[in-house]
Amino acid sequence: MFTSVLMIEKALTSADVEFVTTLHGDEPVAFHVLLQPRGDQADRLLRAIDDIALGELDDAVREGDTPEGEEARSVGRQALDVSLQALRAAGSRAKGRLVEDHPLDALKALVAEVGADEVIVLTDPHYVEEFFHRDWASRARHKVGVPVLKLFSHSKA
Repeated sequence: MFTSVLMIEKALTSADVEFVTTLHGDEPVAFHVLLQPRGDQADRLLRAIDDIALGELDDAVREGDTPEGEEARSVGRQALDVSLQALRAAGSRAKGRLVEDHPLDALKALVAEVGADEVIVLTDPHYVEEFFHRDWASRARHKVGVPVLKLFSHSKA
């Protein structure tokens, strides 16, 4: 069985689930999902700049409404549960947890804990972080010791 650590920031869409579950053909995959609630991952300015870069001006204006703290964790828990159920419904094994502290430290620890074969980072584009190679995938490549695949979410969840 192939073991993938899947790092996400929101609920997986059906297109996302189909994409990640078919990456390895018919080989069975066990997913260990890490979800970093959006309200906890980056400051509002960077998120707003990303929204503007994507032409989503209305979203940029609403960044101040993004849940923070305990509310973000509650929303994140729901997104994680939905994602795990979808992966299981697609025939994959799936376990998951919310990121409580620094996402890359949690990623490195989980990769070692489960003996992962790869890491898949599946997020919306984050242009500012990507430009400076400060996005999760770029930084993870120097930390985890396994291949890191960076994918963009197929649609809004």
